[in-house]
Amino acid sequence: MLVEARDEDWLDAALPGWRVPLRRLRERGLVERVVLAEAPAPAPLAAGFSPNPEQEAAIAAIRSATGFAPFLLDGVTGSGKTEVYLQAIADCLARGRQALVLVPEIGLTPQLLGRFQRRLGVPVHVLHSGLGDGERAATWMAALRGQARVVVGTRSAVFTPLPHAGLIVVDEEHDASYKQFDGIRYHARDFAIVRARALGVPIVLGSATPALETLHNARSGRFSVLRLPRRAGLAQPPSVRVVDVRKRPLQAGLSEQALEAIASALAAGGQVLVFRNRRGYAPVLLCHDCGWSAHCPRCSSEERPTPMTVHAHGKRLQCHHCGYRKPAPPACPDCASLALQPQGNGTERIEEALQARFPEVPVLRIDRGSTGHRDALQRHFDDLGARPGILVGTQMLAKGHDLPNLTLVVVVGIDEGLFSADFRSGEKLAQLLVQVAGRAGRAARAGEVLLQTHHPEHALLQTLLRGGYPAFAQAELAQREAAGLPPFAHMALLRAEARHADPPQQFLQAARQALQGFALEVSGPLPAPMPRRAGHVRAQLVLCANARGPLHAALQAVMPALHALPEARRVRWSLDVDPADLY
Repeated sequence: MLVEARDEDWLDAALPGWRVPLRRLRERGLVERVVLAEAPAPAPLAAGFSPNPEQEAAIAAIRSATGFAPFLLDGVTGSGKTEVYLQAIADCLARGRQALVLVPEIGLTPQLLGRFQRRLGVPVHVLHSGLGDGERAATWMAALRGQARVVVGTRSAVFTPLPHAGLIVVDEEHDASYKQFDGIRYHARDFAIVRARALGVPIVLGSATPALETLHNARSGRFSVLRLPRRAGLAQPPSVRVVDVRKRPLQAGLSEQALEAIASALAAGGQVLVFRNRRGYAPVLLCHDCGWSAHCPRCSSEERPTPMTVHAHGKRLQCHHCGYRKPAPPACPDCASLALQPQGNGTERIEEALQARFPEVPVLRIDRGSTGHRDALQRHFDDLGARPGILVGTQMLAKGHDLPNLTLVVVVGIDEGLFSADFRSGEKLAQLLVQVAGRAGRAARAGEVLLQTHHPEHALLQTLLRGGYPAFAQAELAQREAAGLPPFAHMALLRAEARHADPPQQFLQAARQALQGFALEVSGPLPAPMPRRAGHVRAQLVLCANARGPLHAALQAVMPALHALPEARRVRWSLDVDPADLY
């Protein structure tokens, strides 16, 4: 006998208490569950929208694609990439197909969700880690049955079943949040491309600052490029100024020039974003008398101490690497002095200083500490509304948010990113600066961006100011090619860690021996850039090849031998192909 149920809610109403007996019958093999794909509901028509010529060309190209077709939608901030997504999704729905949209952060989901539901006229299903297991399972099953016509989610949503797949969109495709760093390591953008090829559907990768790997694929002819070179509607690009803060007094990291600009923007009825990519009150707690500073006992080594971040206005210390916490000491543990002083500025300290300077306007802090609850970010935006106010935040605020009344962006400190040992640091900093600057002036009101730095003549800043992100990307790609670094080479990272230093070294030495004879360049064993974390000593091998084939062939051949090594039982090890960070 076949019993058809529309959904679990229908069964709850018709047969209360059905779950337990049905589960027992299924365990005995007396019933079988069969998923019936439903016929798609009639597709809605998108709301009225008048695209500019560039948007119209992008929409037409996506609509005309048949089968697997990868597109790079390269549009400046505020150019209307979301409108292009909406039109492409509406066409997908009209053909009775499903659309999957990936976003980098949970915080983007509510805003994007509301916009999609208003414009598309169909239920939009959500998948991200902030949902309960039941909610995720319900969305998964709705997608499997073909009932979920549009699914919006973070990186894990890339695995959503799509029996009637028609389109995949990866918004802000450059974002590092798409990389899964532990467990099963994968990059959601790259896997989305693999899925689109397997499903035979178009995929759109959208960004104002495309990853260099994506740009290289586009220049190599693997991706079709759709450009949106100007902002949509009446919006104009913001004016950008570099503020030299050398020899100038600073209040919580803010120059007087920046504070005056904030006052002017508020007086004109606008909103201000003060960007500092460091949460907490201060990066270091220091004794002014003897020089002692608070270090994490689980992550520090003799060669490299790891400072603990000051939180709660100086009352609590926390390591942002391993999560270790403890109360701040009342006096210096070394000299018993009471001259303990927080050094540097985090978002909490900047928030405190701005509340004292501008008590008449709301000052809202947006970072991981203030947005831990569900939909907290959207509630912050709703509380601020359209009235004048100040947002103080980290990179959470740089990712795709549309704040039409934001007229001024102040970037408090960028100097840390100018001198990193990671070869990707310049790319990450350029993307971050362009993205956060793009939050200003997205409506009819003009926007302004102030970049505070002690290095105003730095080549990266000058390149961005003169030619924008395209000029930076061209120069950076030339340097990567000359150095033989990704995307012109392919890399893997073999990591190992243990309580003591010898086991990781011994395992990696044995792994290096196993890799001899393959067409790979092997560097190491090397200490990790962070050599100790959460009480474990860390080391790594860097594997590099000119082509992906030899790298994968070597790894496939060597992996069984690595698992069988006696040294492997004494360490915790992992393999990361295409690592996003050499941490």
